[in-house]
Amino acid sequence: MQIYLVGGAVRDQLLNRSVKDQDFVVVGATVDEMLAAGFQQVGADFPVFLHPITHEEYALARTERKQGHGYQGFSVHASPDVTLQEDLQRRDLTINAMAIEVKSLTDNTPITGEVIDYYNGLNDIDSKVLRHISDAFAEDPLRVLRTARFYGRYYELGFTIADETLELMRRLVQSGELAHLSSERIWQESSRATMQSSPQVYWQQLFAIGALTEYFAPLHQAWQDAHVRETVQTALYFAGQMQLNLSQRWALLMSSLDESLFNIAADKITEATDAAKAIVKIGNKAKAPKMHTQFATLFINQAHQLNQIDKLNAAKKIDLIQACSAHKEPDKLSQLLVISHVLQLASQHRQMMLALNSFHAIGINHIDSDLQGAAIGEALRQARIEHLQKQDQQA
Repeated sequence: MQIYLVGGAVRDQLLNRSVKDQDFVVVGATVDEMLAAGFQQVGADFPVFLHPITHEEYALARTERKQGHGYQGFSVHASPDVTLQEDLQRRDLTINAMAIEVKSLTDNTPITGEVIDYYNGLNDIDSKVLRHISDAFAEDPLRVLRTARFYGRYYELGFTIADETLELMRRLVQSGELAHLSSERIWQESSRATMQSSPQVYWQQLFAIGALTEYFAPLHQAWQDAHVRETVQTALYFAGQMQLNLSQRWALLMSSLDESLFNIAADKITEATDAAKAIVKIGNKAKAPKMHTQFATLFINQAHQLNQIDKLNAAKKIDLIQACSAHKEPDKLSQLLVISHVLQLASQHRQMMLALNSFHAIGINHIDSDLQGAAIGEALRQARIEHLQKQDQQA
């Protein structure tokens, strides 16, 4: 019997990140041996056991074969003759397929600390690349979401997704396999990704490969507008930096559905009503907890009042307090005001990024070469202004 620390714990050690959970693989053991050692078996589909003291997960080495649709459509083979290499090969990404051998079931001290790496995970950590292990990656549609989540998690470290892995993700989306994922797993992956420090990365990646159309169709449609998409993604970035809670982040994402928040010419009442319906639709489809759906809907319904709270008269302020139940939950109004501020900040940030693009887009070669002295600076300024005006018109 050999025991190995595997997966995320090994990966995060190598990345010098804190390790929250430790998972182990047991090679050469049987179910009876694990039970005799005092481990508690969990799950009927494959043999995973909880340590009697630490409650960490120990799984018998296993292989999988695709037999049906979705992430559950696999037959599992677990026996003492399954090798560590075979077990690791069924995993999604190379950086998640490394192992360190430990002493025993009751002592998880590493024997040597050597990293066992059959699939070049160490190289991909050095290169900061998320890469699939084999074409079996395309058998599990959940891996589209997991890879996007890992991309968001390690985005600030400079990680990218390998081109060939992105291609497999796109093929999985086009195959329609995502439709066979359970709503619960969709929400589990999406909510975890939304609580990361760069939540915008997950949603942007799913949008880019067309993966929002199944469970988040109204969001996919709203993000066809680059103004809306870029503003909300920036808002989500700020939400991550400010460590906003999940309800606040969800409300910011769902604000994409209200065109009137991004276009002052839009009908405020009509847009808010339609957006609220779309939020409920997404919440039902993706099994988002009602508290998040209700909070996002509340924000949409009150967003315009929140945006101009310093201009509201006494009557409208009292009505806003009543509508938000702020007399019962003062924190809720504070959270809504923060969201409103973040969304406005994101809009202002996007406007200034467009201005910065115009500044860099126009150089000395764009003006009359005969100009001299102060006239050069004035000509550059005017050319940049005209370039930005065109950008604003196109936006």
